[in-house]
Amino acid sequence: MTTRIAITDDHQMVLKGLETMLSDTKEIKIVATYNNAQTTINGFENEVPDVLLLDINLPDINGIELSKTLLKKYPQLKIIALTNFEDISFAKRMLKQGVHGYLLKNTDKIELIEALKTVLSGELYLQKDIQRKLLSQTNKTASHSGLITKLTRREHEVLVAISEELTTQEISEKLFISPKTVETHRMNIMSKLGAKNSVGIIKIAIERELL
Repeated sequence: MTTRIAITDDHQMVLKGLETMLSDTKEIKIVATYNNAQTTINGFENEVPDVLLLDINLPDINGIELSKTLLKKYPQLKIIALTNFEDISFAKRMLKQGVHGYLLKNTDKIELIEALKTVLSGELYLQKDIQRKLLSQTNKTASHSGLITKLTRREHEVLVAISEELTTQEISEKLFISPKTVETHRMNIMSKLGAKNSVGIIKIAIERELL
C-alpha cells in the first residue's frame, strides 16, 4: 500500500532534500510540495495526502494555525511537524493542535520513515531529543500541577513510560509489574484523562502539564 505524502516548507532546498530522501522508498509517493500555508490549503482542495510534513515557520500562516485549520477540515490527515526549533513550547503547542509527530530538520531517512510508520499506525512520534526535554520537565511540572493528584504514583510512572513509546511488555519489565497490570493502569489513565487511545493520552497529558 502506497502512502501519499505532501510537504510544506518555504525553503526550496528543504523541499528538494526531503523529496530526494524519500524518492527511492517504494511504499511512499510524494504527491505535492508547497512553499506556504495558503498554497497548501488550496492544494488540499484537489487532493488530501495521507501525511503532511509541515514546517512550523511559514511566511504567511504559521504551522500551528495551519495544523488547526487542516485537522479540523480533514480529521483523517496525519501531520508531522518539521522544525529547527528545539523549544519545548513549540512542541507542546503543535501537539495541542493535534499533530501526530514532531521532528527536527536534522532527522535522517531512517528516523523519518520510522516517524511515518508510527503516525500511520495511530501513534504519536516525538524525536528523541524533544522527548528527552519533555521528560526532563516531568518531575518539575508534576510537583507544581494540581491535576497530577488525579493520577496515582504508579499511573504517572506508566504515563511517562507511554510517552517514551514503550510497549506494554517493555513497561511491564521496566516497572516490574505484569502486562495485565500495565493495561489496567493504561485504561485508568485513559478514563481519568478522557482519552480514547495512547495518542490522546499524550496530548491531554501535555495539555494538562502532566508531562
